[in-house]
Amino acid sequence: MMIDKEQLTNLEKLSQELRRGILVLAALSQLKESRYGYALIELLSQQGLDIDQGTLYPLLRRLEEQGLLESEWKLEEARPRRYYQLSENGRKLLRELTQEWQKISDVMDQILKG
Repeated sequence: MMIDKEQLTNLEKLSQELRRGILVLAALSQLKESRYGYALIELLSQQGLDIDQGTLYPLLRRLEEQGLLESEWKLEEARPRRYYQLSENGRKLLRELTQEWQKISDVMDQILKG
């Protein structure tokens, strides 16, 4: 059965909504050690989760404003880069979000198998 253009558009929109919900958890999980934004984009992409700069950088700034990340500027290769890392609050939240994700994932596995 072929998917028509409208169904494809709906699929793309709904897939984007699902992805939006996991980006915070994905980013936090990879910032246990200090990384700059582009390195984080590459790391997530290598693991199968593509995120563009226009999405990631505002997300990082928002998480820092919320006290979940700390950042510092480092001068490397003639240009400064801002490195992000989990704050203590970010580590605590990551543990809690990971537990919540596991619960949701287990429930969804059961629902989808049923």
